[in-house]
Amino acid sequence: MNSNPFAQPGRFFKGNLHTHSTTSDGQLPPEEVCRRYRERGYDFICLSDHFLPVYDFPVSDTRPFRTEGFTTLLGAEVHVPSTGLGEKWHLLANGLPLDFAPPREGETAPEIAARCAAAGAFVSIVHPAWYSLSVDDARTITAAHAVEVYNHTSALKSDRGDGTVLLDQLLAHGHRLNALACDDAHFEADDAFGAWVMVKAEAREADALLAALKAGHYYSSTGAEIHDLCMDGDELVVKCSPAAGVYLQGKGSRSTEVLGHDLTHVRLPAYKLGKGSFMRVTVVDAQGRRAWSNPFWREAG
Repeated sequence: MNSNPFAQPGRFFKGNLHTHSTTSDGQLPPEEVCRRYRERGYDFICLSDHFLPVYDFPVSDTRPFRTEGFTTLLGAEVHVPSTGLGEKWHLLANGLPLDFAPPREGETAPEIAARCAAAGAFVSIVHPAWYSLSVDDARTITAAHAVEVYNHTSALKSDRGDGTVLLDQLLAHGHRLNALACDDAHFEADDAFGAWVMVKAEAREADALLAALKAGHYYSSTGAEIHDLCMDGDELVVKCSPAAGVYLQGKGSRSTEVLGHDLTHVRLPAYKLGKGSFMRVTVVDAQGRRAWSNPFWREAG
């Protein structure tokens, strides 16, 4: 398996990469947002305020709110015109420099995504179902690292929080992208602490976390846990928190599953997905909480 976080050194750190403050359209000031996540046991967040002229193109400086046990990534949610439906693009960029320049006149979504990545950011296509982003539009973003497979605020406010269909279509077309689950909290409702990433890194430091994200050394969750993934011959072995279903998904309709009660150690026949298919794991517990692995491909031979 490639980019398996469970085979990496270090420990897992819990973080939220997508949230907003009064610097843009959130309801709480940056310091309070950071305090709330820190007190809920998060190891890090990224305050990703909207990078728009009405807010003076902010990259929120959250460095003053770092503590010994809590850090922050700098970033923003960037926007340019326009999708095939005439909507403003929404792209998440974690790890931007404070002096990242506003969009240039006529700059396209693929261009600003590439500029974010060149500036050192981890770039994601976010809440695609919320604004009905098409696969044709998404395929133009060649600099992206991930697709948001779950957006808590979109799920809560519009029942459009799922992005797995778009991710799977992009994977089927040969794009190598990872999965991401986020809050996108604005604190207008109970929209925080619903989704997060678990990043495997050797230190709770911004640079180490950012490098691990880019390498795919993480999984995403709304409450279920993945403890280990490994190949044993033609089978994938999954260790997890007690689950009602463990699923292995691949290209098109290819999938296999184990269903039951309090599943914590399952073996899935990976060969059923066929040659040339990506694989990704979803763990679902009895309360409907999920965990998503990043996609992976079996090593040659």
